[in-house]
Amino acid sequence: MSGACGRVLVVDDNKVIRQLIRVNLELEGFEVVTATDGVECLDLVHRVLPDVITLDVVMPRLDGLQTATRLRSDPRTRHLPVAIISACTPYEVDSGVAAGVDGFLAKPFEPSELVRLVRRLADREAPSSFDGRHGAGRAESAAG
Repeated sequence: MSGACGRVLVVDDNKVIRQLIRVNLELEGFEVVTATDGVECLDLVHRVLPDVITLDVVMPRLDGLQTATRLRSDPRTRHLPVAIISACTPYEVDSGVAAGVDGFLAKPFEPSELVRLVRRLADREAPSSFDGRHGAGRAESAAG
């Protein structure tokens, strides 16, 4: 059963960050499922069927940028909104846009910015005019 606001798959190798994101989203009515890296994310995504995925960039086994690329290359997941929650260096942002990422949130973040970004992505509901490969016009920042 999906949460009132939607289901979010939170992917981060840092347990404290996963819990911080989980608590803040659950307080706003989202259902949250967590994964520790990109491999686990790709394993869970078809069972969990999230409305939004948040990815850290630096993770073991499969990093967030590689995970985003794989999500976009799969017809079953290419429509899912994906946000990078990381340091958001220029390299991460450029690489994320190229991978079709929909939004970025720099760590450390304000919980209200997290909720605003996830809510905006959850409300977007699979834009039919985008297939995930042309992300340059799609990326949004919670800071702007």
